[in-house]
Amino acid sequence: QVQLVESGGGLVQAGGSLRLSCAASGSIFSINFMGWYRQAPGKQRELVAGISSGGSTNYADSVKGRFTISRDNAKNTAFLQMSSLKPEDTAVYYCSADLYYKGSTLQFRSWGQGTQVTVSS
Repeated sequence: QVQLVESGGGLVQAGGSLRLSCAASGSIFSINFMGWYRQAPGKQRELVAGISSGGSTNYADSVKGRFTISRDNAKNTAFLQMSSLKPEDTAVYYCSADLYYKGSTLQFRSWGQGTQVTVSS
């Protein structure tokens, strides 16, 4: 069994910053892609940023230049540094990990429980 636990969400004023963390634990052999998604009320979940095991990154156009994704492979942890936050960034942010369990050749996508980010104007 694998758990992804996010932390770091909260309430911040527009223009402020937050840093989200996502720690994966359990019977993990390796993690490939890790991503941060968000879902605002009434909207579909969208990919905000992703990072490969080798460190290649991609971002949604709406957050380019403001958000930075990183990861610590040794600790199975991913981070999302969010700066210049806008009210439209308000959403529940979810972490995902495409991983292999120990003893398995199948890749699974595991999700965290989500953390609320609220940006006030």
